Amino acid sequence: MALQIGDKIPEILGIGQDGKEVKSTDFTGKKLALYFYPKDNTPGCTAQACSLRDGYQDLEKAGYAIVGVSVDSVASHQKFIDKFDLPFPLIADVDKKLVQKFGVWQEKKNYGKTYMGTVRTTFLIDETGTIRRIIEGRNVDTKNHAEQILEMEK
Repeated sequence: MALQIGDKIPEILGIGQDGKEVKSTDFTGKKLALYFYPKDNTPGCTAQACSLRDGYQDLEKAGYAIVGVSVDSVASHQKFIDKFDLPFPLIADVDKKLVQKFGVWQEKKNYGKTYMGTVRTTFLIDETGTIRRIIEGRNVDTKNHAEQILEMEK
């Protein structure tokens, strides 16, 4: 069953672009914006990552750490980070464990084709590792995502 508001996130989140394990305890005492996105270097995903990059200092001031997750490889993530100068880690969920645990690996339709993929979703997690808010699908404003997260703080 997918994680929901009020649930604790898992201890092991996955492997980051640097090949090291990312754990929820790495963010103890901070709020975490854990965002799931479909694919590195696509227009919407790039806009979202760049919004979070551009708003990174404001998000940090608000107490947030940022972590992105997609099913792309470690190598793909490192290229994406380098290309767009992203200041936050990306988890390579190639085995799809995290996307399934969070319930964002779902059936999608595009141009009449049905396939499985990641539904763009951001989980806002408090300092204790508890999910407090979920922004899902078309409700995610990719071009203004940092501002969207900060607005939810008000």
